[in-house]
Amino acid sequence: MTKLQIPESLHHLIDPDAELEQLAEGFLFSEGPAWNDVTQELIFHDIPGDARWRWTEERGPELVESPDYMGNGAVFDADGGLLVCEQVTSSLVRIQPDGARTIPAFHFGGKYLNSPNDVVVHSDGSIYFTDPNYGRWPVWVGVERKCDLDFQGVFRVPPGGGPVQLVVDRDEFEQPNGLAFSPDEKTMYIDDRTNLKAFDVAEDGSLVNGRLVADDMGSKDIPGTGNPDGLKVDELGNVWVTARDGIWIFGPDEKLIDILPTPEVSGNLVWGGPDLRTLFITMTTKLVRIETKVRSARLPSHRPERWAA
Repeated sequence: MTKLQIPESLHHLIDPDAELEQLAEGFLFSEGPAWNDVTQELIFHDIPGDARWRWTEERGPELVESPDYMGNGAVFDADGGLLVCEQVTSSLVRIQPDGARTIPAFHFGGKYLNSPNDVVVHSDGSIYFTDPNYGRWPVWVGVERKCDLDFQGVFRVPPGGGPVQLVVDRDEFEQPNGLAFSPDEKTMYIDDRTNLKAFDVAEDGSLVNGRLVADDMGSKDIPGTGNPDGLKVDELGNVWVTARDGIWIFGPDEKLIDILPTPEVSGNLVWGGPDLRTLFITMTTKLVRIETKVRSARLPSHRPERWAA
């Protein structure tokens, strides 16, 4: 257990005596945690290690697949399929419960995607994902190759599948990364190289009225250290973003509440556990968890009884 210095301003979200518990270690850069609320298991990735892992309370960490095409962001959909952003194949893939693979997205406008990074599912079944070019860099999180697209965008796969749709202007982002909906799905939050932005979700699924929530959340160097990366939203509408110095937590009013410090750079996070109050954090070489006072915002993959009136 690791005792954290939890700011008083966060005590309504995290008990001041809460501790960080290590669940697994030995990774090169852990990322892409996804919680299966039906099976009560966590899926996550070690990108440079080119491996997909599973963690359960009963068995601890288990290797699921290696190589896994440098899988990154992931999420379960309402049917139990695991959506994974594969950086090596420049594809968004769906791994069905029986192991069969389909590819919801791999190109836009006749050109290959850059390297899908993170993904979320709307309650109507549409899929949103970010597409920076990290997976094409000559570094340990990718395989060097030229980009077909001349921009780094945010895309949508319509319910049931179909042509991939660009949902923001081409020049809106430098390198879009983590993304999440507000609890009512009227707002989407997306982070970039050093900042966090918010957008209204239009009736047609596009993202409009973009606004800057925060800047200077990470390094402007390429590659940087502790840049805005994964983000999730809790049931109250607070936005939790992994970035420089730890996890930046913003209120529903889009104002910074405070930063939860972490001992290593944290790449991503997700709520899970029996009551959806356990926050799992992929923290560079480790997988850790901490108990919180809030649940995840409702997701299509959650069991319906979780949210019964």
